[in-house]
Amino acid sequence: MQGHFLTTLCKESERKTLLEFKQSLQAQDSSGNDVLSSWKSEECCVWVGVSCNNLTGYVEKLDFRSRFKDVAGTISSSLLKLHQLRLLDLSYNDFNESVIPEFFGSLKILRYLDLSNANFGGPIPSNLGNLSMLETFRLGGNGEGLFYRHNIVNTFTVGKLEWLSHLSFIRELDLSFVSLSSANDWSQVINKLPFLEELSLSHCDLPSISPSSFSFTNFSTSLTSLDLSGNSLTSSFVYPWLFNVSSNLVSLDLSMNQLKGPIPEAFGNMITMQELYLSHNQLEGEIFKSFGNMCSLAFLDMESNHLSTFGIVQNTSLSCTSYSLRELSLAYNQLKGNSVLNEITKLPSLSVLDLGYNLLNGTIKESIGQLPNLKVFRLAGNAFDNVVISEAHFSNLTENFGSYWFWNSFDSLVYLNTSFNQINGTLPNEILDRRHLDLSSNHFSGPLPVALYSLWSLNLSKNKFTGSSLYVLDLSYNLFSSEVPGCIAEFERWKVLNLADNSLSGPIPSSLGSLDSLQMLSLRGNKFSGELPSSLHNCKMLKFLDLSDNELSGEIPKWIGQSLSSLVFLSLRRNQFKGTYVDEALLTWKGTKQRYEKILGLLLAIDLSCNKLTGEIPEELTNLQQLIALNLSRNSLIGKIPQKIGQLRQLEVLDLSRNKFSSNIPTSLSELTFLSTLDLSYNYLSGKIPTGRQLQLFDPSSYSHNQGLCGPPVSPYCSMVEPTQFMKWFYTGTGLGFAVGFWGFCSVVFFKRSWRHSYYRFLDNTKDWLYVSFILMKARLMKRIKALPTSCRR
Repeated sequence: MQGHFLTTLCKESERKTLLEFKQSLQAQDSSGNDVLSSWKSEECCVWVGVSCNNLTGYVEKLDFRSRFKDVAGTISSSLLKLHQLRLLDLSYNDFNESVIPEFFGSLKILRYLDLSNANFGGPIPSNLGNLSMLETFRLGGNGEGLFYRHNIVNTFTVGKLEWLSHLSFIRELDLSFVSLSSANDWSQVINKLPFLEELSLSHCDLPSISPSSFSFTNFSTSLTSLDLSGNSLTSSFVYPWLFNVSSNLVSLDLSMNQLKGPIPEAFGNMITMQELYLSHNQLEGEIFKSFGNMCSLAFLDMESNHLSTFGIVQNTSLSCTSYSLRELSLAYNQLKGNSVLNEITKLPSLSVLDLGYNLLNGTIKESIGQLPNLKVFRLAGNAFDNVVISEAHFSNLTENFGSYWFWNSFDSLVYLNTSFNQINGTLPNEILDRRHLDLSSNHFSGPLPVALYSLWSLNLSKNKFTGSSLYVLDLSYNLFSSEVPGCIAEFERWKVLNLADNSLSGPIPSSLGSLDSLQMLSLRGNKFSGELPSSLHNCKMLKFLDLSDNELSGEIPKWIGQSLSSLVFLSLRRNQFKGTYVDEALLTWKGTKQRYEKILGLLLAIDLSCNKLTGEIPEELTNLQQLIALNLSRNSLIGKIPQKIGQLRQLEVLDLSRNKFSSNIPTSLSELTFLSTLDLSYNYLSGKIPTGRQLQLFDPSSYSHNQGLCGPPVSPYCSMVEPTQFMKWFYTGTGLGFAVGFWGFCSVVFFKRSWRHSYYRFLDNTKDWLYVSFILMKARLMKRIKALPTSCRR
């Protein structure tokens, strides 16, 4: 929490106290940096985590929520000098299981104390009961939200809770994951807190007490949220008092207990209830028989019980609940038949529905399409054999699964899981409108949809898909991370695999070598590391290979020149490849002119810039007479520029900048008539710039930082002594060279008409959509090129 605009500067005494606190704490963030390094200015009220009273300048709030990864040392008792401190938040940090400082009990005007999820441990100081002004006290392992509560063990222990009864103004109390097994007085103490609104005692190992001694009558009207999950509480203990304190309950969590038998009808009297969690118990019978009057109920979780009947059709009084309910989980129960799907249509406001792992069967009918707001639909673990249900038990699903009405009925659906069923048939193209799709472990067969552009996650494993219709998988420009699974190569017919611009890491899977039909592979803009797998030499049909902007290392393999005879575009830019350029990188491209024309006759673009390549450029490279763009910049190449480079008659982009080339610029370079971008800067070139049709038209920055070069456009003449003042002017354009150079490189490669014609020749025998996919990718590349940095740094 950052300080606001102040009318009064912070007190000097407050500033000194905070610096003392900082010195003792030694807190670091996830990168090992001092979290409080900004605590240097004179105005302490604008320091990170500090807020002051605008009028007095006294510190009132210290909010360090989620700021510390590692905390060494101890929390200094100097905080006691902050006499106006009203809020202290240390939640979601890591205090290495250190004990809660006892002096916290002397911060007597605190209104808000949050120590949850901070990895404190040991006994809880009983003098915290001195904080009589406290309104919010969070000590649990799950201070906010359900996502944390199953990942934390009991770290606190406590004996008697009598001290807690002194917090008479407390409104929110969170003791979740605090072991109360020895606190036999817990119910009596809780009952002495008359203003309590939110109470969490989740996973507290509550000791057994008689129902008659347990009463929340003192705050029966104030309590709005109650969490008693994970305590093995029985029905005989819970029900007698629950319905006496429920008049204003908004949220109730009784999950992971030992509730048994039918659902009590008294639940229907909780008319203010919005969230009800009863999962992981042993409830049985009908579901909705007891919920008729809960007109505010929006979230109902009854997963993992023994429920067998839905009960909506029989219950005519369910009208108000049916329109309020938005999320419903009934997974892992004993629901049978297919009537459930008919009853589900009585809940038109549902956005999340989980019926997975039941005993459902039958046919999904068109009436299921009456759920227009459904976004997450999970039917896994049943036994359907015909439409869209995962792991259920429907029969005749084949016809319905592929029918237009089903997919067209769920405009908002983003997650669909129909795995582990017996569904068969083919897939319609309408599935492409989903975001997350799991159809694994069924009996689907036939061809797959032609493209899967809009999907974010897809699981089609363990089916019987065949055919050759799936040509393109484009998952580029997403937020995918971690390693690429080897099973990605199971679709052997792929022609296009585009995973560019994500955060994928690890080695490139060797299984990609089994994609012998692959014509385009783009892994650009990820975090792949290691060497190139030798199995890629099996992809002999590759025409487009872009592995740029990764962390690949090792030597550029020989098989690129030996096996990839159809290659049109090659980019290994911005990696960590090394080795002698002649002997390792292009050794296999050396040979006669006829060999070049046979092996790499279609190669139009090479980008090996921003690596660690050494050695000389082989003269044989000049036999690649179809080459349009060559970028070898920012390596450590030496020797002469090949004398026959002028044989590359189609060359439009040449970038050899920032290497160690020496000697003269070959005169044959002046013979190139299509050259539009040239960068030879930052080398050791010398002599006169050859006179020709184009070389004198380039900006002087194309030749800058070659101290031995002379002649136009660098200077008007050549002599042993150059006018030093004249030399200064062309260095001003140095920074422009690289940006313009690579812009020219990419623009020619992707937008030059002659290149396009050569590149798209191989599309003639494929579907029209494949051509369209390349057009779309080309548009994306245009945006990316405009944002390119002018260095090799990522």
